[in-house]
Amino acid sequence: MKKTLLAAAAAVLVAGQALADPIYGIWATIPDDNGNSGQIRIEACDGGICGTLIKSFDSSGNEYASPNIGRLMIWDMKPRNGGTYGGGKVYSPDRDQTYAGKLKLNGDTLTVQGCVLVVCRDGGVWTRVE
Repeated sequence: MKKTLLAAAAAVLVAGQALADPIYGIWATIPDDNGNSGQIRIEACDGGICGTLIKSFDSSGNEYASPNIGRLMIWDMKPRNGGTYGGGKVYSPDRDQTYAGKLKLNGDTLTVQGCVLVVCRDGGVWTRVE
């Protein structure tokens, strides 16, 4: 009985890993208008894909306790085709602005863009940390 339960648990674990979206992980952002950057953990949440700021760095590259640590920077994203994601929002702390977001995954890089009406902002190309 124990062997059966262990085998079932292992199968569930392997199946869960196989279903994980390739965008999941920790991503390093580019510096914002103030020279600050961060690390965003992207994972599943509420039926979509979300990204939470887990670390922040000042313009000198020193880690600091940003008031945005723990804040959602990406939410409600849905996978589209060809490594693209959309339908969600991206928050930019340097401008205190929320944008309609678009993401494009290409291996270990993630291109981020956000738009408000017809004004779009390039969020740069993030790199995978893990």
